[in-house]
Amino acid sequence: MTITPTAPHQLPLPVSLEHRPDTLIACARYLIEHMPDRTAVTLIEPDGTQALTYRAFFERAGQYARALEKAGIRRGDLVVLVLQHGGEVLYAFWGAMLLGAIPSIMPFLTPKLDPEHYFQSVRQLVALSEVRAVITYGEMMSALSARLEGIATLAAILNIDELQPEGDLSAYLGRAPSLPTDTAFLQHSSGSTGLQKGVMLAHGAVLNQIAAYSAAIGLRPDDVVVSWLPLYHDMGLIAGFIMPIVQGVHLVLMSPFHWVRDPLVLLRAIHEYRGTLCWLPNFAYNFMATRVRKAALDGFDLSSVRALINCSEPVRHESHMLFGDFYAPYGLERRALQTCYAMAENTFAVTQSQVGIPPRLDVIDRRTLMEQGIARPSDGSDGPTVVMVSCGRPIAHTQIRIVDAERRDLPERHVGEVALRSNCMLSGYYRRPDATAQALQDGWYFTGDLGYLADGELYITGRKKDLIIVGGKNIYPQDIENAINDIKGVHPGRTVAFGVPNEDLGTEDIAIVCEVDTQDPQEHGRIVREIRARVVQTTDTTARYVHLVGPKWLLKTSSGKIARAANRKKFMEQVLGLSEGD
Repeated sequence: MTITPTAPHQLPLPVSLEHRPDTLIACARYLIEHMPDRTAVTLIEPDGTQALTYRAFFERAGQYARALEKAGIRRGDLVVLVLQHGGEVLYAFWGAMLLGAIPSIMPFLTPKLDPEHYFQSVRQLVALSEVRAVITYGEMMSALSARLEGIATLAAILNIDELQPEGDLSAYLGRAPSLPTDTAFLQHSSGSTGLQKGVMLAHGAVLNQIAAYSAAIGLRPDDVVVSWLPLYHDMGLIAGFIMPIVQGVHLVLMSPFHWVRDPLVLLRAIHEYRGTLCWLPNFAYNFMATRVRKAALDGFDLSSVRALINCSEPVRHESHMLFGDFYAPYGLERRALQTCYAMAENTFAVTQSQVGIPPRLDVIDRRTLMEQGIARPSDGSDGPTVVMVSCGRPIAHTQIRIVDAERRDLPERHVGEVALRSNCMLSGYYRRPDATAQALQDGWYFTGDLGYLADGELYITGRKKDLIIVGGKNIYPQDIENAINDIKGVHPGRTVAFGVPNEDLGTEDIAIVCEVDTQDPQEHGRIVREIRARVVQTTDTTARYVHLVGPKWLLKTSSGKIARAANRKKFMEQVLGLSEGD
């Protein structure tokens, strides 16, 4: 089945479905000419708040364009930003685009990351992608210079601490413009083998996405976007940065590290700036409903929020219920909890629920889903059920298909791989024609995600490559992880489930690795018993392996998610003594 949406009405914004500038640089010119003194970004940092007008924002970006040009960077060169979240990474990103170079934001080194592994990833990215310039801080110069030595294509490592305040913005705005088909920037898709796949996004594709998605959420000039999301991930980069900047919508931005330390900072920003739009991954709903004390919310008013959009992880109905119940006393309406399905390869959004109406729930029979791959509505009997939350309908000019292993279309309510085609898709993977050819066929991008269509709406069930098949029964690892995440002693969000081969039985066994907060053997025994009981309750199967580990054992992807494939490989090699081919 293929779903194609109808086009929404034109928007009274710089980028609409009907009329718009044709490149991001033309959008910058429009904003400077028409609203130079309007507040573009309010930066909330631990030591204070800074508000920037469009004129001030782009003038600072122009200084980065000048610095890159003086370093020998030219149109089409790839520039990697190794910068923390804050003003400098925003200016550097737009500065590279003003020059016609191609920026890409790299995750920054944090105390939770192993430094040697991090710098190896940076070197791998710079070498494979033939990066021409890296922008970073003075404190990182020595380490980066040592790790990147000998890469012939690298022309410069720029220290922002030495950046001189010079550069005529009009000189860059007035040059021969980029073309809609030119690559504007790269988003590096998260993966377990380093940042090897740079998603190339053209100016025209990005603006097509912004126009269609703005229409899907009914974006208004008086909206206020509040975000803490990482800018190296598509949700943070597009919804939490580029879209509000381009559309002339006030953006209130804070660091994800600031938010993790003090989740109240997001709610305080919504209250103070009357935030209307916010995007969150599913885990954040649970996090904010359990880590914020109600006493700290006295006097808060969240009634301005018209859409709090769940995206980037499988949506959990329980998470919405928990969050909605917790924040209802502070003015948050249940209908504000919305959903979206998105990926870097489509710039960002593929589908969006209808803002103002709660997303549709689909109560289906669990056994039929697991054993037959069919999302059959529950008949009300006592059998186990699953509540699926709709991700909505495709945005304008995006088509969706559900296909089987041979990439043939499947009927409605049959689970298969999600494929999409749109006018905002990637041009390809940067310098990776092999990966491009594998993912794109006849204009369709095959996502590797599993889902089904019902009444024109998309429901996501998991990742194709992550599916665990035990005795012919399909087990979704996210279901296991969600079921055991709140067990006392298990570190929240630091659990991974996957399948490992059982050659004797010709099937797979379930393996679970959890980081725990205790070294007490008796507590370990209790945790293992509770995990095994939860797995049986959730899947009607047993977990053969339950492995408890200490902090930092689990590997993460570039976007901060648990890297299931990498941890499976680590478990098989270090715990079972097997290689992937065994």
